[in-house]
Amino acid sequence: MSFLFKSIAEYQSDLLSGQTNCVSVVEHYIQEIAAHKNLNAFVEVFEEQSLKRARALDHKLNSGDKPGKLFGVVVAIKDVICFKDHKVTAASKILEGFISLYSATAVQRLIAEDAIIIGSCNCDEFAMGSTNENSTHGKVHNALDHSKVPGGSSGGSAVAVQAGLSMVSLGSDTGGSVRQPADFCGIVGFKPGYGKISRYGLIAYASSFDQIGIFGNAIDDIETVLDVIEGPDDYDSTTSTSSNKQKVTDAKPVIGYFKNALDHPSLDVEIKQSIYDLLDNLKEAGYNVKAYEFDLLDYVVPAYYVLTTGEASSNLSRYDGLRYGYSSNSMESLDKFYTSTRSDGFGKEVKRRIMLGTFVLSAGYYDAYFTKAQQVRQKLKDRANEIFSECDMLIMPTVPATAFAINDFQKDPIAMYLADIYTVFANLVGIPGISVPLFKHSNSMPFSVQVMSNNDNELSLLSFSKSLLHDFDYRK
Repeated sequence: MSFLFKSIAEYQSDLLSGQTNCVSVVEHYIQEIAAHKNLNAFVEVFEEQSLKRARALDHKLNSGDKPGKLFGVVVAIKDVICFKDHKVTAASKILEGFISLYSATAVQRLIAEDAIIIGSCNCDEFAMGSTNENSTHGKVHNALDHSKVPGGSSGGSAVAVQAGLSMVSLGSDTGGSVRQPADFCGIVGFKPGYGKISRYGLIAYASSFDQIGIFGNAIDDIETVLDVIEGPDDYDSTTSTSSNKQKVTDAKPVIGYFKNALDHPSLDVEIKQSIYDLLDNLKEAGYNVKAYEFDLLDYVVPAYYVLTTGEASSNLSRYDGLRYGYSSNSMESLDKFYTSTRSDGFGKEVKRRIMLGTFVLSAGYYDAYFTKAQQVRQKLKDRANEIFSECDMLIMPTVPATAFAINDFQKDPIAMYLADIYTVFANLVGIPGISVPLFKHSNSMPFSVQVMSNNDNELSLLSFSKSLLHDFDYRK
């Protein structure tokens, strides 16, 4: 694998000094994507448009115009993020042939700061999955070991950065879909707090959980991209109006961790020991580290799947085959047409979650399941507020194990759901989280530590994560 740059700042310095230009860089990435086609990371590569954009940016620089914050930066986007006049399928047959009529706010902001969108990346269908095997475009392979999954649902976006096929990429994170594939691929994956980045133009899975996230090799690069795409948006009333320009101090943050999360039987012994070693090293380095017993841990996955499948059932009801996308040839009756279209158009995992969601929203079971899960969610938020009144950062594993083998969970989807135990907490309570690649397992695969902070504390979270990479990188 050929990596072109170490950081956005270094790359842009080379552009400004004339050591390289946008056209040659885009040509390099197009060649790399073609050379690694077997990874199946991309759904579509925007070759012609990217080269045209690169030529225009080179002309802009040569003309003396001020470059944007992301000038020349090559970005890949997940195939659930709309880009005007380009296909967006959510990796589903039901959106076959659909061309987006507008660009997501995040994409508009990237382009406004002179970024180059190189292509759209493969993912689990409608962002539902943890392995990137649930896609109408086929499986994505982990670049470190092709027999392993890259994680999901944003597996293609993760592999694009992992394999040097783009500088940074955008994914979406509903219950860990940026942090978990970042862990499996050995890169940085960041999910800001709910509402920090506009969801306008992000195809919905579960609207009160979904958040656009960022993949990169360097935390400084993620910080640069966040600065461009965050902020209020008139098209998304759930975006936060609070400032993300909080002051980052030199004081060491207080670190918390859930003891029962680290002692959970699902956690790989080597990952458990590595996280405990990190906590011990943080104490030795002068950090105040606090242990918490978290009695709600076993409720997070059930609550998450009740609520997200309920929201998915509602969100995906719009795909009927009448207005856009795939349509069945069945014309016996409208009922048969709907049934045939949705049965043929949706994949197995999406149909499973629609049925689960429809069940928990049904009249006889709504209070027993959906209402109860909402009450658990509120308890989790209250507990998070208590914890963050005492500590600044919360440390947990990202995933209970290293990258799964392909086909491991095809016969047991419940086991795959339970593997989300460490990531769904951040989405349930709406706080930011990051997967920081610090470790290498004895099986040669990477794994990360997950760090979370309170809302509107993204810059402090990124600053602490940089300290972890600088001072506690156990891969060295």
